Amino acid sequence: MRKLTKSILSLLLIAVLLVSLATPAGAVSESILIYGEKLSESQRQEVRAALKLGENAAVEEHDVTGQDYANYIDGNPNANMYSSALITMDNGGEGLVVNILTPGNITKVTSEMYENALLTAGAENVTVDVVSPVAVTGHSALTGIYKAYDVEGVELDKERMELANDELVVATDLAENEDVSEEDVAHLLTEIKQMIAEQNPVTREEVEEIVSEQLSRLEINLSDEDRQMLINLVDRMRELDIDFGSVRDQLKDIAKSVADRAEELGLDEGFWKKVANFFSEMFGALSNFFKGLFN
Repeated sequence: MRKLTKSILSLLLIAVLLVSLATPAGAVSESILIYGEKLSESQRQEVRAALKLGENAAVEEHDVTGQDYANYIDGNPNANMYSSALITMDNGGEGLVVNILTPGNITKVTSEMYENALLTAGAENVTVDVVSPVAVTGHSALTGIYKAYDVEGVELDKERMELANDELVVATDLAENEDVSEEDVAHLLTEIKQMIAEQNPVTREEVEEIVSEQLSRLEINLSDEDRQMLINLVDRMRELDIDFGSVRDQLKDIAKSVADRAEELGLDEGFWKKVANFFSEMFGALSNFFKGLFN
């Protein structure tokens, strides 16, 4: 009996040791909730509700402030911060995943734009749920994500963080063109980064060629001013020598997500076109009918 007891205790001790080894000291928290500093208490409850976090949910909570905006990307320290995000720093190798849970209140930035910008900043294998209880552009959520990395002691390169923020601004500016959709912009940036990974441009002229080729291939027309803005952005990526080759799989995931979204929109557009054609034909038939009555 004593031998059996010793054997059981030995097995339990081994199990405890294995669990200890599998959970290294200093491992990142499971999830971090970053609130926009300007949110009221009731708005914070709205954020938690959107994230489906119960009262007893164990998440680490912090505020992102205007001063954080200044510290991370040299932004305006007096900026009002409303966007919030739940960040899971280690998602088990699922890649970079961004979900916008309140799309009606994030008016300019899409999930693919966030994902592209975060790749530029150096983020990998992280899941982000973006929420805002009020209508905002969505730009400040990026600073909140940087805050989560800082809280966990994971250092991101400041120049890359600033570039990622500028990328988000360029992306939303380009999408304001009536001939360019948000999906077009996300697709364009993803394809450009894939070309950077393949060709490793070393001069601005090579960057210009990559941009021109992708604009032509995707049939996207930009003004000279917007084209130069895009070239300047991509050339900064070249100067920082960002290795997009190491995140090629995540770029492919973003490209697939954009393609799926575009296909969905295409189906919706086709449906509404059919509806419009139906009513056009119906009113045409009625018009001809009444003309026949009075002739």
